[in-house]
Amino acid sequence: MTTEGEYESVLCVKPDVNVYRIPPRATNRGYRAADWKLDAPDWTGRMRITAKGKVAYIKLEDKVSGELFAQAPVQEYPGIAVETVNDSSRYFVLRIQDDNGRSAFIGVGFGDRGDAFDFNVALQDHFKWVKQENEIIKNAQAVDSGPKLDLGFKEGQTITLNIGQGKKRDKPRPQSSGGLGLLPPPPGGKIAPPPSSSNHNTVQPSVGVTQIGCLLELDSSNSNTVVQSNPSSELWGDFSAPASSVPPSASRQDPTSGNWVQF
Repeated sequence: MTTEGEYESVLCVKPDVNVYRIPPRATNRGYRAADWKLDAPDWTGRMRITAKGKVAYIKLEDKVSGELFAQAPVQEYPGIAVETVNDSSRYFVLRIQDDNGRSAFIGVGFGDRGDAFDFNVALQDHFKWVKQENEIIKNAQAVDSGPKLDLGFKEGQTITLNIGQGKKRDKPRPQSSGGLGLLPPPPGGKIAPPPSSSNHNTVQPSVGVTQIGCLLELDSSNSNTVVQSNPSSELWGDFSAPASSVPPSASRQDPTSGNWVQF
């Protein structure tokens, strides 16, 4: 079976081929070339093998004009269209057909065994390709008829992709400089002992008081009494008596008469 528009390719061309009229096959053992009149062929010409689609055509043509003498369509090989003989590898039996569908069997032979080999290989290669094409089509049909895998998203279905998010490693947090950790003592050093309790009542004069030239101290008898030393007197003057032992007249003493002022 062929389809119009298919490209016809040439598989093999042999310039010399002999054609014989053969007697009917007497037994099922096959044909024998010795039964033919090999010395007197009935026709001599050129053989051209072409392929159109999956069908091969063995065409017997005139050497000069190229006119078609007979044609044998081949749909499978080996098959009934081309048969070998039992007693030689250079002779074959072809089933030729005309345009009306009538068929007949003729014998063909090559003078060289190499030409017979090329004829055989050309038909084998073509139908090997036909077999591969049939398997490809069969597999494709099997895939199409099988259940199809639905990879589409259903309505409302979502997918989450985590890209670049590896497993977090637990690293120790560095201790800040303001933490409560204790620094180790310096090598070879000693820790100074805390100050004794006898010095906790000592009040150091501030910088501002020394600049003024006054020394402010707390009275030992009254914490609210403030005395001021006169720079003109001695560095350390006598403390005033407690407020309870001073007579009332002394509380109103003239500021200019003494060195100490009682508040």
